[in-house]
Order: sequence, then C-alpha cells, then structure tokens
Amino acid sequence: MSTISITAPEATARAVAPATRLRLTRRGRRVLAALAAAPVAAGLALAVMNGGGALASRDAGAPVGTFATVTVMPGDSLWSIAEDVAPAADPRDVVDAIVALNQLPSSSVAAGERLSIPVFD
Repeated sequence: MSTISITAPEATARAVAPATRLRLTRRGRRVLAALAAAPVAAGLALAVMNGGGALASRDAGAPVGTFATVTVMPGDSLWSIAEDVAPAADPRDVVDAIVALNQLPSSSVAAGERLSIPVFD
C-alpha cells in the first residue's frame, strides 16, 4: 500500500508568494493623473462647445413700449397690415420688421392671430 500526504494549501501559498507592496513609478502616477483629469477635461470641453447658444446677437431689439398689437382679420396679409400701419414707409421693410419682432417662421398669418407691430415715426 502507498501513503499520500496532504499539505495545507495556505501554508504552501504563503511560502511561495510573499506579500509585496504596491509601488507607483513616475509613469504610473502620470497615467493615474491623466485618467482622473479626463472626465474634467471632457466636461469642460462640452461646456465650451454648448455655451455659445446663449450668446446675444448684435441685432438691436425693439425698445420697451415701441410696438403696438394688432389682431389679424380675415383676408389680411402682412403686406396689407404693413401698408395700414406705416403708409409712408416701404412695405417690405415693415413686413421684415413684423416677421422679426414676432419671430414668425414665414410671412403667412391666420385670421385671429395677434401680432406685435413696431411703431414707425
């Protein structure tokens, strides 16, 4: 008959692998610092790229109190309204001012719509 001897794995593992201390080299510290700074740099870059949407334009807005309100009647167009409110001015300029003031997507208007009309001297 043969005999088998069994040794505890813990005793063998301790003897084979001694405990080591983690040491960071100069390169390792740089890599760790870069990994820590990457989210901050990405957030800053995103903020810089998206921050331009809040900039004001150079176009002069209408000062407070320099416009009137008109309700569009059936059959009215921006051209006819421009001729009524500023008969001495060029209707094209008046229509452009109405579209800009009301931020209209096009020059078509519907009956019952209320428009702000700039006051022309």
